[in-house]
Amino acid sequence: MQQTTLAAEAVYKGIGLHSGREVQMVMKPAPANTGLVFVRMDLDGNPKIHATAANVTSTMRATTVEENGCKVFTIEHLMSAFHALNIDNCYIELDAEEPPVADGSSLAFFHTIRSAGVKELAAERREIVVDKVYRIDDDEHNRFVMVLPYDGFRVSFTSVNPHKLIGIQYENFEISPELYEQEIASARTIAYEKEIEALRSMGLGLGGTLESVIVYNDEGWLNPLHFEDELVRHKILDVIGDLRLAGPIRGHVVAVASGHALNTRLAKKLLENLG
Repeated sequence: MQQTTLAAEAVYKGIGLHSGREVQMVMKPAPANTGLVFVRMDLDGNPKIHATAANVTSTMRATTVEENGCKVFTIEHLMSAFHALNIDNCYIELDAEEPPVADGSSLAFFHTIRSAGVKELAAERREIVVDKVYRIDDDEHNRFVMVLPYDGFRVSFTSVNPHKLIGIQYENFEISPELYEQEIASARTIAYEKEIEALRSMGLGLGGTLESVIVYNDEGWLNPLHFEDELVRHKILDVIGDLRLAGPIRGHVVAVASGHALNTRLAKKLLENLG
């Protein structure tokens, strides 16, 4: 397979989920072997931050990458759309430190990227071809994420939530652009109402609204769901985005209650061993 980039520029504007700041994102075609590179247009010199596992510096409620003291955060939904659409190279220009949240899913990014078109490049695509089991555990909280050899890209995820409204959810998907658009891309970020005030006191979730976050409390959901098991589908969306920080994956991802911390640790492990 050949490497790809966008066929044309694509623009998306909105509010950052955690920063609450307005941001314009311009995605531009990039040459072969560039990778996915964020460009901070609001900073002197327009510094670049490569979206790679080696640059992950924080995973608190979102995934952050940082290079030479400059960072971007909450990149996982955009990265997930790039992964699903097999985009290898792109410059992502931002005039703030966080991409837009859109509706809390990756659907708007998926459609924006696809509408720009995909262009094949002369260079050969380099996949992360999983050759054995790679696993990251959090024994204290009974969580893990692993990836096994598999001829394709599959994700099996079990979400475990103690709240009676959610409980245990499981989904298993063979990832393709068509499947991703239908079953995963519109799954949104979820928050427990009682956590929101604490998050905002930490400077997080400042851009979140019922238009961009599914909120639940002890009585039920505050907004309608896109899927009965939307939580686990969003977890799958996240792990697809986080693992793209290693590169395009050929393997079967199996996870139980994993989040950004475990996902990005696995991405680092894959990059170190197979990148």
